[in-house]
Amino acid sequence: MSGRGGKGLTPRPIRIEVRGLGLPVALLAMALAANALSGCGSFWGSKKEIAEDNDPPDVIYGKAEAMINKGSYADAAKEYEEVDINHPYSQEARRAIVMAAYAYYKAGKYDEAVSAADRYLTLHPGTQEADLAQNIIGMSYYAQVLDPTRDQTFARKSLSAYETLLQRYPDSRYAAEAANRARILRDLLAASEMTVGRYYLRRNEYLAAINRFRTVVTSYQTTEQVEEALMRLTEAYMALGIVNEAQTAAAVLGHNFPESKWYGHAYDILQRYGVQPQEHEGSWITQTFKGNAPPA
Repeated sequence: MSGRGGKGLTPRPIRIEVRGLGLPVALLAMALAANALSGCGSFWGSKKEIAEDNDPPDVIYGKAEAMINKGSYADAAKEYEEVDINHPYSQEARRAIVMAAYAYYKAGKYDEAVSAADRYLTLHPGTQEADLAQNIIGMSYYAQVLDPTRDQTFARKSLSAYETLLQRYPDSRYAAEAANRARILRDLLAASEMTVGRYYLRRNEYLAAINRFRTVVTSYQTTEQVEEALMRLTEAYMALGIVNEAQTAAAVLGHNFPESKWYGHAYDILQRYGVQPQEHEGSWITQTFKGNAPPA
């Protein structure tokens, strides 16, 4: 192409701005080409990331099941959560939540297990896996229960979870185990209260001791610790000079557990003060064993 004076003119490149990106078309094309060749990433993520995000829910669920079978529980839990996150309306999403809770439990991640199970029960109450979710909560707390001399927060939470399971799902396949563990937990909690109560009794802190023994009588009446608790109440009340409550504790003990060694001890305590076991109708102990106890 020639112009004036016969001198050739070099055409100037046309600069076109892509609205919203502020890049020339040529530069944008170069960037995209380089990115495709590198395989290390792109504006929209790598091919691998896109493929994973687009995996159908049954495929992700299948991966999680395979990990469960291999014992890779923590990894399985994450895969189950991916089903719920990426495919919340799929058929697999609901069960994936409770399976994530189970996988976390098996991995020893108890807080995560409880959280996932609670989420399931919030979103899907009354469904066929609801009893499993409730059982996972109970198991997660049960796995953290300590001995009777330590704080029993986890034991109380586990007992509450199992009692809820038995109340809401009495026909559940987990009901028998829940009932057995609930019995063990009540014994443990009662033993813990007795341990603390005896400590206060040895220090002559009678009111503090009575409060502990009262908890055993009102909350854990079906445990074997209730016999000693009634005897200790006899001892503590007599030490305070509250004779009618001491007499009632001994009388209730003798009436309900006449062959108990603890009744013999309670009877001897009263004999030292020249009184006999006698049940008083106004006593909280009497009301407790009649089933209409006031709040402890």
